[in-house]
Amino acid sequence: MNLRLNRLAEMVDPNSRVADIGTDHAYLPIRLVEQGKVSYAIASDVAKGPLANAEADIQAAGLADQIETRLGSGLETVKKEDQIDTVVIAGMGGKLMVTLLSEAASRGAYYPTLVLEANIGENNVRQWLMDNRYEIVEEDIVAEAGHIYELIKARLTDQVHPLTVKEVEFGPLLLKQKTPVFYQKWEGQEKYYQKLLANLNKAKQKDEVRIKQVEDLLAMIQEELAH
Repeated sequence: MNLRLNRLAEMVDPNSRVADIGTDHAYLPIRLVEQGKVSYAIASDVAKGPLANAEADIQAAGLADQIETRLGSGLETVKKEDQIDTVVIAGMGGKLMVTLLSEAASRGAYYPTLVLEANIGENNVRQWLMDNRYEIVEEDIVAEAGHIYELIKARLTDQVHPLTVKEVEFGPLLLKQKTPVFYQKWEGQEKYYQKLLANLNKAKQKDEVRIKQVEDLLAMIQEELAH
């Protein structure tokens, strides 16, 4: 298990009933059950190939009686009778993650704890959490194999926990921690948006709305990097 998956496993509360959506070889559920942290988990995937890999790894670990595999899209594979209280979704884009969470919410399915890692578009995820009365209780940012990942743990509450524009973009707890990896990510993003802005300004027909968006974001990034 790599650093990213280890940190996700650490964010799961002991004795949870876990659904790992878009499971990666069932590494996470296997780790959680082997550690004795949880006694039941669902490993779910939309594709037959990855799910077959997960099943093989679960069998090899001798955990078929504690980890169930389910084939299907998003949270459709999780039933009420499973009594899942913790959903882990990792390794996909923020927009897709929000789509899957929204589809579940439209069926009235909200889960007490979410542990999320979006490869891109983390701001979309935080916005959804705020809009749906989740409170972000833990965040981490890790660098591994040339990628930087943001991890978010959130709990369902009975009220909205407002986030500022900056907190949606950078992460309310990551902003407080400001680790070296945080600076590494946003220094890279600053360069990316500077190039993008230069290209937008070179265009024959300028997209003024997009230019303003990028300028505002750049100003926000530069302000945080200066602190």
